[in-house]
Amino acid sequence: MVKEQLERRGISDPRVLDAMRKVPRHQFLDPSASGRAYDDSPLSIAEGQTISQPYMVAVMTAALALQGSERVLEIGTGSGYQTAVLSGLASWVYSIERIPALAERAQQTLARLGYRNVSIRVGDGSRGWPEAAPFEAIVVTAGAPDVPPPLVEQLQIGGRLVIPVGSPLAQTLRRLIKREGGTDQEELVGCVFVKLVGEHGWQDE
Repeated sequence: MVKEQLERRGISDPRVLDAMRKVPRHQFLDPSASGRAYDDSPLSIAEGQTISQPYMVAVMTAALALQGSERVLEIGTGSGYQTAVLSGLASWVYSIERIPALAERAQQTLARLGYRNVSIRVGDGSRGWPEAAPFEAIVVTAGAPDVPPPLVEQLQIGGRLVIPVGSPLAQTLRRLIKREGGTDQEELVGCVFVKLVGEHGWQDE
């Protein structure tokens, strides 16, 4: 997967590639889907949600430019796969999931596989996790109509926020870097994610 899907498509950060080699993606899927675990495509999980395509996980993770000491906020725990990748690259990962059943299952999977530097809670991810802020990096694994202001507020100066922004059917992955006077923004790649549902996202599913 790493060689064929990631390196050949331009992912070059050695830390990201190594982290993705180490995470057993099949462990985050139902046994019925494990045969497709390393395909270069998103796959359905419970509650109408998806586990992201490996290439997109790599793009988003590389865009965070993690060095190992960061406290990272993840919005949308889902299966816990992206959480596990981040766990190997950061000091601590705070992850918010709005669907209790998914949060519980992800927590169990991560604990079983030995990922200890992770905190998961159920809540509205568009509000962030203010009591744990500021964060050096924030990644949002759901598409938003715009960038939620609380996430920018909870980002440390110099910190990176990676988020899909657009319509429910198609988004553009953006990276924001927080500066003293505002943010620098760039568009990375087109993408399609499930909706970011919440106060500062979409109001309905």
